Amino acid sequence: MASIVLDPLAALGRAAIGACRATGEVGLFALEAASHLFRPPFYWRLFWRAFVEIAWFSLPVVALTAVFTGMVLALQSYTGFARFNAQSAIASVVVISLTRELGPVLAALMVAGRIGAAFAAEIGTMRVTDQIDALTTLSTDPMKYLVTPRILAATLALPLLVLVADILGVMGGWLIGTYKLGFVPAAYLKSTFDYLETMDVVSGLAKAGVFGFVIGTMGTWCGYTSRGGAQGVGGATTLAVVASSILILALDYALTEVFFAR
Repeated sequence: MASIVLDPLAALGRAAIGACRATGEVGLFALEAASHLFRPPFYWRLFWRAFVEIAWFSLPVVALTAVFTGMVLALQSYTGFARFNAQSAIASVVVISLTRELGPVLAALMVAGRIGAAFAAEIGTMRVTDQIDALTTLSTDPMKYLVTPRILAATLALPLLVLVADILGVMGGWLIGTYKLGFVPAAYLKSTFDYLETMDVVSGLAKAGVFGFVIGTMGTWCGYTSRGGAQGVGGATTLAVVASSILILALDYALTEVFFAR
């Protein structure tokens, strides 16, 4: 009878201890990677390749996500606000929602699914095929060569993607507002800019930088610590996407408290 109660508690305790241990390992990993930014050499070619991979090749999926999000947000807002005769607030709701929350979060989730998995799979494959050990043998620091350029590229690229997502999302809302809901185009844009504040955009871009750092860190850490051949690489790839997504949502709340709590 006692085991029925104690076994779940023991499993919960082991999970909590494992989560704390993993958090500490990821924190130390991120600090070590960041420290290499201030110690030469720095592999700018690898940084640029990762930056182009994130910023340019992720642009189509982020752009499509932003446009359709803006369109759906405008349509759903009209459906709800029409009940209160508050249709004039649709433009402000669309732009504030996109710049503060939906733009950074949805762009980060798309990039996490694409880039986080790619980082984990690439570095994980290098780990299980002993290529990382070969770098050490060649007197090349794997952290400096594989990890730091990717984390920096993700941190700098995601705010640019979010800025594009904000613009395209507002454009999607404008298209629905003017061509389907009957708003005057100039009046819709005026309402958009009248209610948009600098802090709305800045907070979203700051969130994007943090999310990019999380995606780069989790993707590289999961790949760097993977074990067990092809199965281990697959598990590391899945873990990178899931962990990045959960951290993005959790940090979004924490950062919102920091920027907008009164």
